Amino acid sequence: MSLFLHVDGPRWRAHLRSVAEREPGLVPVAKGNGYGFGLGRLARRTQWLGVPMLAVGTYDEIAAVASRFDGSIMVLTPWREFQHAPHDDRLVHTVSRLSDLEMLAAGPHRPRVVLERATSMLRHGMTAAELRQVGRVLGSRTGVRVEGVTMHLPLGGGSHQSEVDRLMHDVVAADLGVRDIYVSHLASAERTGLQAVWPEFTFRPRIGTDLWLGDRGSLRVTATVLDVHPVERGDVYGYRGRHAPVAGSIVVVSGGTAHGIGLEAPASGSSLRNRASSVVRGGLDAMGLVRSPYTIDGKQRLFAEPPHMQASMLFLPAGSRTPVVGDQVDVTVRFTATTFDKTEITD
Repeated sequence: MSLFLHVDGPRWRAHLRSVAEREPGLVPVAKGNGYGFGLGRLARRTQWLGVPMLAVGTYDEIAAVASRFDGSIMVLTPWREFQHAPHDDRLVHTVSRLSDLEMLAAGPHRPRVVLERATSMLRHGMTAAELRQVGRVLGSRTGVRVEGVTMHLPLGGGSHQSEVDRLMHDVVAADLGVRDIYVSHLASAERTGLQAVWPEFTFRPRIGTDLWLGDRGSLRVTATVLDVHPVERGDVYGYRGRHAPVAGSIVVVSGGTAHGIGLEAPASGSSLRNRASSVVRGGLDAMGLVRSPYTIDGKQRLFAEPPHMQASMLFLPAGSRTPVVGDQVDVTVRFTATTFDKTEITD
């Protein structure tokens, strides 16, 4: 009763190598569920790549990677006084507020830090004025080691090269004495363009999705057929006592809400097509005919009802080829929200 992640090992590893080779200064990102692979596996693969730094999302994720990766570990979530950050010289803390910088500078451990400059994303970061005050805040204190500036950019909205170029003027004006600029969600061509404009700085890309999931052809997710029940129109099935709309089969497959099946991130519905799709899907949902992520014979099949915790029920209309118990069916998943029971990586 498993949801499997199958990985074409040679092809996947070749992709990782190609990204590392074309992205000098690469900082792999391993956070959350490890993009479906698990944090420990990504830490070991980062060690294999031979890069000097790995980024995690939170302080709670450090334990999963620290024993599997020998280099520096950057924490993307900004430091706060109430967080229990371990005292480890391998850690690089993100600092997004002057008050936090003052607290760290007053401590005895001389932590390594990067200063976050706020971007149009408006999640964390200092303003230009605050960045210029860093020198005043630190003064002659030697309680922190400032190793760079970090910028976390939005995913959409086209090119962000001009935004970073504008923010770089703020970095220069702050006179921080650093040369490493860590960037997230900036295209390779954009970084190349910025490097030409700002040759005295080194732009270091932090990459997660495009590294670990950049070659989807090397990844396949399958579920196991657990049971098959023929039904006639009007037959009752499922937790909610639904009625079969037509004759067909109920196919029970592995994978449910505990795995992330049926869970989606909210969408903006910004396009007419997206809004129309939402209306159609809403109507189908009222009829119990929402499309599932499971594919049988090349067709995305319908949920018979909302997925259960560890299994899902699909509806196949009469005339469709009915799989048998033990068959494997393909599943389309959102890797960052999916927990797999087993991961198989070929040699």
